[in-house]
Amino acid sequence: MKQISILGCGWLGFPLAEHLIAEGHLVKGSTTSSEKLEVLEKSGMEPFLIALTENGIQGTITDFLYETEVLIIDIPPKLRGPDKENFVAKIQLLIAYIEKSSVEKVLFVSSTSIYADDNSVITENTNAQPDTESGKQLLQAEQFLQSSTHFKTTVLRFGGLIGDNRHPIHFLAGRQNLENPDGPINLIHQSDCIGIISKIIKKETWGDVFNAVAPFHPSRKEYYSQKATQLNLVTPEFNHQLPSKGKVILSDRVEKVLDYQFTITQP
Repeated sequence: MKQISILGCGWLGFPLAEHLIAEGHLVKGSTTSSEKLEVLEKSGMEPFLIALTENGIQGTITDFLYETEVLIIDIPPKLRGPDKENFVAKIQLLIAYIEKSSVEKVLFVSSTSIYADDNSVITENTNAQPDTESGKQLLQAEQFLQSSTHFKTTVLRFGGLIGDNRHPIHFLAGRQNLENPDGPINLIHQSDCIGIISKIIKKETWGDVFNAVAPFHPSRKEYYSQKATQLNLVTPEFNHQLPSKGKVILSDRVEKVLDYQFTITQP
């Protein structure tokens, strides 16, 4: 049994917390919504109202980290719209608090967007050259966390997140002139995200980096056309005039090092 704190109990963090509680761990969970505190508490978590900004941390972050052995950071960068923030600055502020706490191990939920879409096959040894602002800031955040000598950080780079209530086809259905018809998909189901995190904690695999994507990479056109048909949605139309770009993410180390078998191999 471990004392685990999950910073960000949203789409992934909340069911992850429920899973870890079921495994016998003590879990603290954070939310930015006061209305959600009761939901967290009823699920068995000790709830905290915490919000990170580039100028400071609102909430009792010291109590949130108190007596915590493992910290899971699952807060995505807010880089779109009028409320976009400096994600790297937020992580740097957080690190200062982590270093003063009892936290020994950090799991940082990152993204495969830290790799460029250069039509290559990607492993954890691939040089990360992000071509988006989100990818650039995530990579910097990874590096700051990994460089601290006060705790060990494992970075988990997820592909596109999908689940029973979340799938990109609902956004793409019926759309026209979509780019990259021949680009490969790199998706992972919520249940596998939770399973992999659980494995990292069980096997004490800290100070490492993992790509986490289901071993299934059909083209975007093939995959989303098939999904639209399965769900009785309007098939999206793709633009073939421009060359497609993308990447194939390999997750071999998840299977070999963590001894993890994907439960949903074709999401």
